Amino acid sequence: MSMLVQARGLSKNYKGLRALDKVDFDIEEGRIVGLIGPNGAGKTTALKAILGLISFDGELDVLGHDPRMGRSRLMQDVCFIADVAVLPRWLRVKHAIEYVDAVHPRFSRERALRFLERTKISQNSRVGQLSKGMVTQLHLALIMAIDARLLILDEPTLGLDILYRKEFYSNLLNDYFDDKRTILVTTHQVEEVEKLLTDLMFINNGRLVLNESMDAVAETYTEVLVAPDKAAAAQELKPIHEREIFGKKLYLFEGVSREQLAGLGELHTPSVADLFVAKMTGAAQ
Repeated sequence: MSMLVQARGLSKNYKGLRALDKVDFDIEEGRIVGLIGPNGAGKTTALKAILGLISFDGELDVLGHDPRMGRSRLMQDVCFIADVAVLPRWLRVKHAIEYVDAVHPRFSRERALRFLERTKISQNSRVGQLSKGMVTQLHLALIMAIDARLLILDEPTLGLDILYRKEFYSNLLNDYFDDKRTILVTTHQVEEVEKLLTDLMFINNGRLVLNESMDAVAETYTEVLVAPDKAAAAQELKPIHEREIFGKKLYLFEGVSREQLAGLGELHTPSVADLFVAKMTGAAQ
């Protein structure tokens, strides 16, 4: 697999605030990468750097280009969906399709119409007549109809109800993603994307606190639901996080073999959300 994005020492300051602090990461072709972090952690800054929208320190290579100098060429192979879809209220849906078809060489009108057929959006409607969720759907249809090598999604389903969110991720996986396309997604709805992800990055205070494949996460981290009489033995193995559930302790371990943990209780692979809470709690200490 080739590397689509390579960052080394990626840093960004905003008036004394360290938004990114010497971050290193690689994103391979054909992967779905989740960039997860609390508000203000540096997610949007990292995306803006990749898209060439801000200056930065360090080295960043995106599809063979430095985003600061090769943005026009870069954006022929990159698509971006922001957390807020901004389309003129006076614009008709059919004219939005015609416009993107005219300006982007990799746009597929047929693909866009196929996405819209699954919605209640009329081509004759103006953007101002659509609900917030429908505007988001239109924006998604326009972007996902572009044959890009790298798709960057920043809270892509904001404003959609749960049915539309599930449909979006199903379409993303079945109709868009393949081994030549790469997706980088940020979202607070981690439960809805974790089964799609191949790789996971946690960011906090401008630094990566986790950067692993999902396979490595499953091998490295284990949750154990421990009965009270086993709590002392579990504590000796130095869990990175603990919480109580149904009168029992749930411990999260990093780098401890399942063979060592087997006698303590029920073993589980932690959810992304639970791992996130553990890592953020640890990073804050």
